[in-house]
Amino acid sequence: MKYKAVIFDLDGTLVNSIKDIADAMNVVLEKRQYPTYNYETYKTFVGSGVRSLVVKALPDANPKDKEVEACLNDMMQVYSEVCTVKTEPYEGILELLEELNAKNIKVSVLSNKEDTLTKKIAAFLLPEFLSPVLGLKVEVDKKPNPKVALETCDAMQVKPEETIFVGDTDVDILVAKNANMLPVGVSWGFRDKESLINAGAKHVLEHPLDLMKIVTS
Repeated sequence: MKYKAVIFDLDGTLVNSIKDIADAMNVVLEKRQYPTYNYETYKTFVGSGVRSLVVKALPDANPKDKEVEACLNDMMQVYSEVCTVKTEPYEGILELLEELNAKNIKVSVLSNKEDTLTKKIAAFLLPEFLSPVLGLKVEVDKKPNPKVALETCDAMQVKPEETIFVGDTDVDILVAKNANMLPVGVSWGFRDKESLINAGAKHVLEHPLDLMKIVTS
């Protein structure tokens, strides 16, 4: 087979986490008597890490660094306590992961979510054979920077051109292109199909198991 590995984004791709993210951020906003948002609005806020989410959720268009840091700290504390309450794998994801594993396709996770939270959610909801499972450790390394994606290929001992990157946002499509991997989008995540195609997705999956057609082609 042409492809030997798949790197998945986490939020909006493998798991639907928007309710826990939104609930946690709304707690932070309510504490400060700021306006809160519904789940659909939060879908437009996510994809570039928690700091970016906090900045977008604050009412001031240009919030001061001190307030961003305070809200970020609060958000991390609240979210770490609730990150697996309402979050669950999308329908068909666990079957897809088992299929990939059965065909000896290496599978890993690369998220812009903070590293410890990424690992916590993956350990709680996803099979143990996903490796490595990586979240954001250093802000400058977040997707679409290809650095960590390429390091993931090294860890799996595969070439970038043998790797499929699957995600639900333009950030995921761009990191795939930057790393010379096959960019594949998903239709069930936090962005629409058109935005993924415009970003350069070569395929957009309608159902998780559709990925097997690409892997085995």
